[in-house]
Amino acid sequence: MGAEGTVINRRPHLIPAAIAALMLLVALGDWPYGYYQLLRFVVCGAAAYIAWLSYHSKYPWAVWLFAFVAILFNPLAPIHLSRATWGVLDLVCAVLFVLAVMVNLRGNQQCES
Repeated sequence: MGAEGTVINRRPHLIPAAIAALMLLVALGDWPYGYYQLLRFVVCGAAAYIAWLSYHSKYPWAVWLFAFVAILFNPLAPIHLSRATWGVLDLVCAVLFVLAVMVNLRGNQQCES
């Protein structure tokens, strides 16, 4: 099996999406504010990366969805919502990241050497 066949080459978003989903689920607990600040950076970065990959794949709808998630979790201009609202958003976004793991965002893009 060549390099094209590895899981990371087929799904380059796997690790960032899995980390973001796990952190979003853990955020449902009671943590110090620093954890939620770190969460914003991780989720915003992972969502922006998945949006960029989606732009180059056969899933253009995911560009808008993950761009919205990146804006929602933007650490530079935070959106302030109630803890209950953030809990629902954390759960919904965790599900979105899990679904993104299942989708091959590489599409028909060819690797250039």
